[in-house]
This record gives sequence, structure tokens and C-alpha cells, in this order.
Amino acid sequence: MTRWGMVIDLDRCTGCAACEVACKSENNIATVPPHQAEMGRVMSWMRVLAHTVGDFPDTHLEFYPRPCMHCDNPPCIKVCPVRATYIDPEGIVGQIYPRCIGCRYCANACPFTVKYFNWYGPEWSDSERQHLNPDVSPRTKGVIEKCSFCHHRLQRAREQARAENRDVREEDYQPACAEICPTRAIVFGDLDNPTHHVAELKEDPRAMRIMEDLGTQPKVYYLRARR
Repeated sequence: MTRWGMVIDLDRCTGCAACEVACKSENNIATVPPHQAEMGRVMSWMRVLAHTVGDFPDTHLEFYPRPCMHCDNPPCIKVCPVRATYIDPEGIVGQIYPRCIGCRYCANACPFTVKYFNWYGPEWSDSERQHLNPDVSPRTKGVIEKCSFCHHRLQRAREQARAENRDVREEDYQPACAEICPTRAIVFGDLDNPTHHVAELKEDPRAMRIMEDLGTQPKVYYLRARR
């Protein structure tokens, strides 16, 4: 069975935030006005976090791209009263927006704070509306949204593979963040397929998972910086 996941090399990440921009563009993530941003209501399914390492003056920054961890044991699913959040057979934790009642239980249960609540309906200018991705439905006011590993790209890859009578290849399905990364810090694929690069990287001695002791079993791995 396929188990989609991601490995992010902290040595390669430069903090350019290209993954953030690509994610917003690909998934029709709405911007918020400045006063909402000051209240912490910025929508970013992928966010690059800066972490200061060392003591002054011997300090440096490490950058942590943080998508949804797509846990194998996700606490968000256990608290949703209407099953609006779910995990599919291939390990992708999804969100059914029309079913969501906006209780925000899942956002509170997520230890990685990667679920976002739509306090207001999205507003698009005429120029922005022309560039919306037709494969991704914009979300409405009052629902939770999150990273989906660009699941619509998987659906497109499956259709193409079916038309060509073959299996989905590693290069067929890549989320926008992995595709755009200029340093190839983000590697995506089937964690259980030895022919996929991501399966090799997760066994690297530098591999780790954030807050692994919580038992959520994230499918996003990080390679520790060598510095």
C-alpha cells in the first residue's frame, strides 16, 4: 500500500519561502487584511519557521518548512464530531469542507498548529480571480482548512497513469512546495517504496520527526543540519 510522505533537508533549506508562495497559489489560499494578520489569522498551509541555534555571538538560523504532518495517528480525526477530517488508505489526512461545522476541535487537538479557521469569507480582486486554480475549490467562511499534499495533483496523476495503463510514478505526483523548491530541500514520494528517494532519505542517520514522542507518527521527516 502506498504511504505518501515528505523529507525536508534542513541543510538545503535557505528560508526563501518559495514553498509558501507556491502553496498559496496552487491551493487558492486567501490573503487576510493587516489587522487580521496582527491577530495571528494569516493563512499558510506551508510556513517556513526560523529557529535560532547557539548562543550569542555564535548563533545561526535554521529554517523549518512546516506543512501538515499527515500523521499516521492523527489526533485531529479523533475529536471531529462530524468526520469532516479523515485519513485515506494512502495516509493523506484530508478535510471535507462542506461537512465541517467550524467547531475548531481539530485545530485545538493538532499539536503542530497546522489547521486554520476561516474567520471571514475569501475576497478576490478581478485579477486574482483570473489566476485561481480550477482544480481546488475556494473555502467558505466558518470552516477549517489545511495542507492536503496537493491531493488534486494525485488525482490528476492517477488519471494520466490509468490512461497510459501503468502505475503512478514518483515524478508524476509532486506537491507544489516540493516542485518549486530551488535547492531541492523538499523530497516527496512513497515512504514505503524502496525505489522512491524519500524512502531512502527517511532512513538517513540525520532523519528525525518533530515531537515524535507524542505518538502521532508524522509522515513529514526532517534531516538535521550538519552544522
